[in-house]
Amino acid sequence: MVQRVRRGAGPNQALAGRFDEIARLLEDQGANPFRVQAYRRAADTLRGLSIPVSTILDQDGLAGLDRLPGIGAALSRMIADYVGTGRLMLLDQLRGASDPIALLRTVPAVGPRLAGRLHDELGIDSLEELELAAHDGRLAGFDGIGPKRLAAIRESLGSRLMRRRPRQDGDVHLDQPPIGDLLEVDREYQSGARAGTLRKITPRRFNPHRQAWLPVLHTKKGQWDYTALFSNTARAHELGKTRDWVVIYFQSDHRAGQCTVVTAGLGPLKGKRVVRGREVECGPDRYGSTSPP
Repeated sequence: MVQRVRRGAGPNQALAGRFDEIARLLEDQGANPFRVQAYRRAADTLRGLSIPVSTILDQDGLAGLDRLPGIGAALSRMIADYVGTGRLMLLDQLRGASDPIALLRTVPAVGPRLAGRLHDELGIDSLEELELAAHDGRLAGFDGIGPKRLAAIRESLGSRLMRRRPRQDGDVHLDQPPIGDLLEVDREYQSGARAGTLRKITPRRFNPHRQAWLPVLHTKKGQWDYTALFSNTARAHELGKTRDWVVIYFQSDHRAGQCTVVTAGLGPLKGKRVVRGREVECGPDRYGSTSPP
């Protein structure tokens, strides 16, 4: 059993501070109060631990984190990601300081050049999107990724994201929100952004005049809480897609992750809004929607 004391280990204090900042930003941006409180409870738990969360993770895995008061399955995975990368992607996005290429470079088998190509050519923005691509066939045969490197990427991500086994074909989206809900969040976000009804944040990246231009939406559908923002990456700016690519963060009691919704430029879904990596589920007869004007 993990002992609790009045003061926690240094790394726990740093992570608690980041959870407090997420809670503060979510509250300032009008997010669900229960979601805000969940991060504050988690921060309090982290401050009371006598040993670093990395030690708990090493000794007991995600189950050890899950057992901590105020830390459910979704937050335990965020903690595991922080232990592996030193970053919380949701916090980076809420700050407007996300850098997906730098995140991809934290994978040992992915160097700077390959990270840039994975982001630019495949649209991969997160470790979970990279894991998905490693198992759905997109990385197989990708220039610069042979069988050994692909195996190394899978192994690294399997450890980093605390997966118990490689995903099998056909079950890669079982722990993802429904495609219809994601596209509805995208429509809601795009509509609010056009109408000017959403709160705006001041991105740290690519914003020399420190303007509050980036709209943010927090909403809930079913068991999932969502946060949506336009992509503020170098590639989005380069291609003029900062008003097209929408990054959606999702979280439930058991799962947290992110995806990107874009307007398809080729094929039968051209002009339709699709979720990257889940295009097959976005067929025009099911959920696909036209690109917003």
